[in-house]
Amino acid sequence: MGADGSSRLSPAAGGFAERLSPRRLLAQLREVPCGVLLAVQLLGILVYPFTEGSTAGRTVFSLFQLLVLALAVGAVRHTPALTWISVGIGAPAAVLTVLTAIWPDPEGLELASDATHAVFYFYTAYALIRYMFSDDHVSRDEMLATGACFTVVAWGFAYVYGAVQIVWGAGQFSSPGGGQLSWMELLFLSFTTMTGTGLSDISPAGSYARSVIMLEQLAGVNYLALVVARLLGMTLARFQRTKLQHERGDGEQ
Repeated sequence: MGADGSSRLSPAAGGFAERLSPRRLLAQLREVPCGVLLAVQLLGILVYPFTEGSTAGRTVFSLFQLLVLALAVGAVRHTPALTWISVGIGAPAAVLTVLTAIWPDPEGLELASDATHAVFYFYTAYALIRYMFSDDHVSRDEMLATGACFTVVAWGFAYVYGAVQIVWGAGQFSSPGGGQLSWMELLFLSFTTMTGTGLSDISPAGSYARSVIMLEQLAGVNYLALVVARLLGMTLARFQRTKLQHERGDGEQ
C-alpha cells in the first residue's frame, strides 16, 4: 500500500498482469497462427463426441468447422502460398458447411462438401509445408506447424473417406456397428492410418477405400521422413552455428 493509502502493484506483479492482459495475449496468439490452428483441431477431437446424436450438437459442430476453416485461412496468410486460393476454396467449403447443417440428408450436398473440404485442407497442408521449408530458420510457429500440418492432412483424408463411402457405398469400410461411418469414425481411421499405429477397429473393405488408405499411409511415411527430418536438421544446424560462434569468440579472447 502506498503512502497515500492506495493499493499499488509491485513491478513484478505489474509485469505479470501486463503479460496476461487480453491485448498482450491476442498479440502473442497472432505470432503463432499454426499453434492456434493445432490447438483448435485437437480441441475439436475432444469436443465432437459430445455433439453427436442431436440437432443442436450438429449445429455446434458446424460452427466449429467454420472456426477451423477461418483459422486455416489465417495460417495460410503467414505462408508463401497464395492466400486468395485458400479463400477461394474455403469460402465454398464454409457455405457447404452451413447448407449441410440445415439440410443434412441430400447426399449430393454432402459429397460436394466433403470434396471441397478435402481440397481445402490439402492445399492448407501444402501451404504449411512451404512455410516450414521457406528458410533455414526454425521459428516457434514453424515448429508448431509440423503438428498443425499433420492434423490438417488427417482432416483432409477423413473427408476423402467420407466421399468414398457416399460414392461407392458404406460397404467400402468395415466397422463393428456397420453402416455409414460417422465423422468421428472417419477421423479416427484417418489418424490411425496416418500414424501407422494400426489400432483402428475400422478397416477398408473395398478396393476404392484400400487405394485411398494406401495413399495416406504413403503420405504419413513421407511426412515423417521429409518434414520432421528437415526441421530437425535445420535445428541442429542452428545449434552448430551457435556453438561455432561461441568457440570463435573464445578464441579471439
